[in-house]
Amino acid sequence: MDPIYNFCAGPAMLPVPVLTKAQSEMRDWQGLGVSVMEVSHRSPEFIAMANKAEADLRELMHIPDNYHVLFMHGGGRGQFSAVVNNFLGNDGRACYWVSGQWSQAAAAEAVALVGNENIDIIPIVEECDGLNTVVLPKCDEQQQYRYLHYCPNETVDGIEIFDEINCPWPVVADMSSTILSRQIDVSRYGLIYAGAQKNIGPSGLAIVIVRDDMLALPAMTQSAIMDYRLARDNDSMYNTPPTYAWYLAGEVFAWLKALGGVAAIEAVNSEKAKRLYACIEAHALYRNTVAHNNRSHMNVTFELSDDSLNDLFLQQAQARGLVALKGHRLVGGMRASIYNAMPLAGVDALTQFMTEFAKAR
Repeated sequence: MDPIYNFCAGPAMLPVPVLTKAQSEMRDWQGLGVSVMEVSHRSPEFIAMANKAEADLRELMHIPDNYHVLFMHGGGRGQFSAVVNNFLGNDGRACYWVSGQWSQAAAAEAVALVGNENIDIIPIVEECDGLNTVVLPKCDEQQQYRYLHYCPNETVDGIEIFDEINCPWPVVADMSSTILSRQIDVSRYGLIYAGAQKNIGPSGLAIVIVRDDMLALPAMTQSAIMDYRLARDNDSMYNTPPTYAWYLAGEVFAWLKALGGVAAIEAVNSEKAKRLYACIEAHALYRNTVAHNNRSHMNVTFELSDDSLNDLFLQQAQARGLVALKGHRLVGGMRASIYNAMPLAGVDALTQFMTEFAKAR
């Protein structure tokens, strides 16, 4: 059977070795004669697995001791409200930088919860020479914000921010589509959150990495299962967590460690992006509308110069085993999501098809 390369933006493909192991353990996990999905989350076996998953993530990301790692419900979008509820009690104010669809959604959620007067929204993408370019604003140190929120990688728009953010307020980052894809300095952030369904595991799980001092901020009344303090105090098990997603996340962390860690996968990801963008630039049929310095290494967006060819492109790609290349419904075009699990061979198969398709036009 020819390989199928899944370029879906999320839920995204998982590493084949992880799926193979999960398949072998589906009915008999650790010799218990039952699936991990059927084991109590308070059993010694599950707790040992959970502890190893956290330890592996801490090692992969070099997470300092003054940060808590939480395994939570609700995916990335669930954290839009959780961030507000956990940090903006007592009339707190926050600043949101908007670079695309997901940061805009996070800002809209914040406004819905606490009102316009407590949320400052600053667009940070400008069109320069026909290309979408990130222009980071200067921070007004006179402002009293509880945090600055931004999204380092916009999955829909294909925009990535590689700059370190320097500001006088704690930085909250939605890293759903970029976590573990490249090295970062966790100590520069007050909180990092990420939906799992791109570089971590299946949908439904969210990873939250939160610094101690952030949990001292006043909180609003909220759902108990989205309370970071309760999650911290109960080892992310205040109620039944998404156990199978947690198990698979742990297997992905172990797989990534075996590859050589984040530095090793970053090199592969850079090469994948380099080859795909080079193919786009090599043919007049394709066009990317993001400035070079802000081109996402995870979500490569492009348009065909003739929209009437879109359906044919997608049909022929699928026939070649290249699936889920249709762009997001809000922006159209094409999108190839090349997360950690996408092998270099998948990108090479895509660029070969794109080259042949362009030459045939």
